[in-house]
Amino acid sequence: AIVRVAGPGMNNSPGYAARMFRALANASVNIEMITTSEIRITCIVDEKNVGTAAKAIHSEFELEVV
Repeated sequence: AIVRVAGPGMNNSPGYAARMFRALANASVNIEMITTSEIRITCIVDEKNVGTAAKAIHSEFELEVV
């Protein structure tokens, strides 16, 4: 399953990847693959952990659930 953090302000602010990886690690979600661009960090996680991963990322970045 794909989980992603994206936004135009990411390229000017360091630490987004560390925060995302730490949030997933703290939630005991293993990252299987990582890709990045200037405005996006994408991780592949096991399908059974996608809900946990999404909650951890939403909590870390104080995002609203859409």
